[in-house]
Amino acid sequence: MSRPALLIVDDDPQIRTVLRVALVQAGYDVAEAGDGAEGLAKAQSGRYALIVLDIGLPERDGLSVCRTLRESHDTPVLFLTAREDEIDRVLGFEMGGDDYVTKPFSPRELVARVGAILKRGTAARRALVRGVLSLDPARHSCTVAGAPVTLTAREMGILTHLMAHPDHVTPRPALTDAVYGAHQQVSDRTLDSHLRNLRAKLAQAGCADAIETVHGIGIRMGPCAG
Repeated sequence: MSRPALLIVDDDPQIRTVLRVALVQAGYDVAEAGDGAEGLAKAQSGRYALIVLDIGLPERDGLSVCRTLRESHDTPVLFLTAREDEIDRVLGFEMGGDDYVTKPFSPRELVARVGAILKRGTAARRALVRGVLSLDPARHSCTVAGAPVTLTAREMGILTHLMAHPDHVTPRPALTDAVYGAHQQVSDRTLDSHLRNLRAKLAQAGCADAIETVHGIGIRMGPCAG
C-alpha cells in the first residue's frame, strides 16, 4: 500500500528537516518547499494527503497560499505559526485551514495532529442526505442539488456530525469535542469561524437553511430545502 504524501512549506531548513524525519518515521512520504510561491506551485501540481504550512513565509505568506489553494483544492492544511495571538489562528481557519500548531512545537504532537486530521478526513462513513444536501465523508464529497461544494476537513467534520444526528440539537461543547477531539483546547471563536465559513459555502451553493443555531442550546441541521 502506498504511503500518504505530505507537503511541508516552511522557510526554515532546520524545521523542515525535523518535520521530514518525524513524518517519514511515522510512515509518510514528504516533499518540501522553502517559500510561499514554491509551496503553492507544488500544492497545486501534486496530490498530497495534507500540507503543513507555515504562516510567516517569504514571497507569499501562508494565509494567502491557503486562500488561493482553497479556490481549487480541498487538501487538508495544518498551519504552523510562531505567534500565539488568537487572531492569527482565527484568520487561518477563515482562510480554510484545518488545524494549527504553535512554534516551538513537539514533533510528536505535530505527527499526532496530522494523523488525527487524516483519520477524520478518510473515516469510512455512510453517505448522508438531507433535502438537497448530500454528503459522502468517505469520499470527502459534498453536493447541493448535485453541484459540488468544496469543504475543508474541519467543515466536513462539523457537517458530518450534524447530518448524522439531523433532528438533534448538538450543544456547542459536544460539537467541539466531536470534531476536534475531547482533549483539544478550542475556543468558541474557532468553532464560530468554521461554522461561518460552512454556512457561507452552503448558502452560495443554494442551501442557506442548512445549519440552524438554537440560541442558548446549540446547533442543528435545518431542512436543506434549497
